[in-house]
Amino acid sequence: MKHILFFGDSLTAGYGLPAAQAYPSLLQAQLQREGYDYEVMNAGLSGDTSSGGVHRIDRWLREPVDILVLALGANDGLRGIPARETTRNLHEIIRKVRLKNPEVKIIISGMEIPDIVPGRYAAEFRKLFRELALKENASFIPFLLEGVVGNRHLNLPDGLHPNAEGQKVLAQHTWKVLKELL
Repeated sequence: MKHILFFGDSLTAGYGLPAAQAYPSLLQAQLQREGYDYEVMNAGLSGDTSSGGVHRIDRWLREPVDILVLALGANDGLRGIPARETTRNLHEIIRKVRLKNPEVKIIISGMEIPDIVPGRYAAEFRKLFRELALKENASFIPFLLEGVVGNRHLNLPDGLHPNAEGQKVLAQHTWKVLKELL
């Protein structure tokens, strides 16, 4: 059996929903339906930042990791953490995972913040994920929340977190990239 580690924040954790409705669980079910022998590990932690991820990744590396889905950074963007700091932290997480699992395949889930944020920050933030994927030779999901953000029918009442239907869209975006690595 191979292992897929989903390492992220509240989007990965399925904030406000039963664990079975979070997109990593939906992908576990899809893997089983399609006959793949993979175990999904959901390491989503609501509120986590890339800095927090650097400190907590080690405990998830006790198990072998064949595929890492790195979906951290949204909270960095909401807090205005400099893009270079987020990049450095995500690079360090990847370094730690590769040290323990040299053959790991990596997917980076891109995040965006609204362009209404003043200055160049929104553009720098959006660009950091694509550049990191290129530098790390990783697969890339351009924007995990594509089609979900701003759609009240796909979000919880807070307007920030996907509801069960929104989580299905996150699963679809991820599956398109993940299936190529299986």
